[in-house]
Amino acid sequence: MSESRTAIVILNWNGKSYLEQFLPKLIEYSPGHEVIVADNCSTDDSVPFLRRQFPDTRLITNEINGGFARGYNDALKVIQGEFDYYVLINSDVEVTENWLDPLLIFMRERKGAAGVQPKVRAFHNKDYFEHAGASGGFIDKNYYPFCRGRIFDHLERDEGQYDQAKEIFWTTGACMLIKANVFHELNGFDEDFFAHMEEIDLCWRAKKKNHSFYVEPKSLVYHVGGGTLNYENPGKTFLNFRNNLFMIHKNHRGNLFFKMTKRLFLDGLAAFKYLIGFKFKHFGAVFRAHMAYYRKLGTLNTKRKMIRKSSTEFNDIGLYRGSIIWAYYFKRIKSFGALNKRLFQRN
Repeated sequence: MSESRTAIVILNWNGKSYLEQFLPKLIEYSPGHEVIVADNCSTDDSVPFLRRQFPDTRLITNEINGGFARGYNDALKVIQGEFDYYVLINSDVEVTENWLDPLLIFMRERKGAAGVQPKVRAFHNKDYFEHAGASGGFIDKNYYPFCRGRIFDHLERDEGQYDQAKEIFWTTGACMLIKANVFHELNGFDEDFFAHMEEIDLCWRAKKKNHSFYVEPKSLVYHVGGGTLNYENPGKTFLNFRNNLFMIHKNHRGNLFFKMTKRLFLDGLAAFKYLIGFKFKHFGAVFRAHMAYYRKLGTLNTKRKMIRKSSTEFNDIGLYRGSIIWAYYFKRIKSFGALNKRLFQRN
């Protein structure tokens, strides 16, 4: 399966322990493909460790740490033109035997596909889906992301219910295969995001050029999750809320004022929920996210104009035309399979 040139690229930041744990199996289970570690200015022993223990593994050292988004952008510019596909994979992912072939076979058979992800289960609870990606990513009408196998913080047990390949809205940054030319056509990740949701924004921008993304569950990986920033960290709350606002402002097709007003109101409700739950740091994180959004309005308006100018046909498959908040909190729907299928249908 090595006809196409494929680079498996790990962005590492102070992840020596994960490299030590997961890199040997990644190399063993990826024969015929080049494994590259891009180090994002680690301050631990990652670089000396790699040079000592994995001298045959290609190492790229970024000059500055610009987060996940710039880290990958900088690294992939170094190898631009050398490969047909990039596999972007977190350092805290455990691959399984024959994990890559199903993804490459799928891409070759589905000529219009821009990218594909494997099924992602939780490393510490291996019968359950993992938060970041599960079995494919979607967004609702208010642009809240969710997955087959994960709605908000509720993770489903994997019982084969989502084992069919399916077109989705976004592929997870924990492990995604993307055509190299598509990645560079989009100028990579938006570096203002720093980290979190940059892959959703990338997929959304690609879909506005009629590209498509899929999940191929024949490929299975296990993700530790929260390896760099814990899910309960207020810093993650800040990035998720801020970047979601960035993403909506750039990519929403309709009346932006009304959409953003509604979304800011919903964010206010989320902040109030944090407040009454005595999660004051998370409440503050939402407030700071909104202030950061307002400060970036000029830049976001420029990006929005550029995206609209370059857009062709919007591939809206994977957009859920209902409210995932309403389904989850009011209708008590906890599983993807119980959502109204008609609300996924295209107009």
